[in-house]
Amino acid sequence: MAQASLRPLVAGNWKMNGLKAAAAELEQIVAGAQALAGKADLMICPPATLIASFAAVARGSAVAIGAQDCHAEASGAHTGDLSAEMLADAGASAVIVGHSERRSDHNESDAAVKAKALAARRAGLTAILCIGETHAQRKNNETLAVVARQLAGSLPEGAAGSNIVIAYEPVWAIGTGLTPTPDDVAKVHAFIRQQLRERLGGEGERVRILYGGSVKPENAPQLLKLADVGGALVGGASLKANDFLGIAAVYR
Repeated sequence: MAQASLRPLVAGNWKMNGLKAAAAELEQIVAGAQALAGKADLMICPPATLIASFAAVARGSAVAIGAQDCHAEASGAHTGDLSAEMLADAGASAVIVGHSERRSDHNESDAAVKAKALAARRAGLTAILCIGETHAQRKNNETLAVVARQLAGSLPEGAAGSNIVIAYEPVWAIGTGLTPTPDDVAKVHAFIRQQLRERLGGEGERVRILYGGSVKPENAPQLLKLADVGGALVGGASLKANDFLGIAAVYR
């Protein structure tokens, strides 16, 4: 099981999906989340265009609203970018940083991810920091080395359970339908926990470590009840209320 003192987090990353009509799915998630109150934290991270309206729908409920990325600066001449402060002002309480799609599609370095995590803290947001290996790195038995390097370069000083969440997402499992074996997930999460202990001391025990990568209701019971797995970062399955709630139902 996840660390006994940590309440699990199930977060949905909608990526570049969702128009205003998608509020109907959020309303179903809000209604279904009542059964998990006090047992697990639920969060939806929609496109930035929906954050304010989704925050209004979720206000006062057991569902938090997050964002998918932020700029490192609080303001300035950065056309098309959004600061962490803007996301907080729109109603977000967290922001994903360092997702593999940002690292690959936008060439984001560990240093850039670290700067965004610090920006999230500056704005009072929880940073959901993503790390994970590619298929080639996995085949070369580099998984733990990659995870250690990304953590070392992306995790900011002063990180704590109150301001950061780690999401382990093997890149080769995202959106492919492929997942590591439970033994593989347990091994990597135990390694991440040890890295957090070494870096943060006792605070390393209070950081939630999510698993992400083709999580669905069918495999959630096997993956989310493993030691040091403190929840899930869900991609495609979070777009449908029934699937997302089916995953979260592991914690009932």
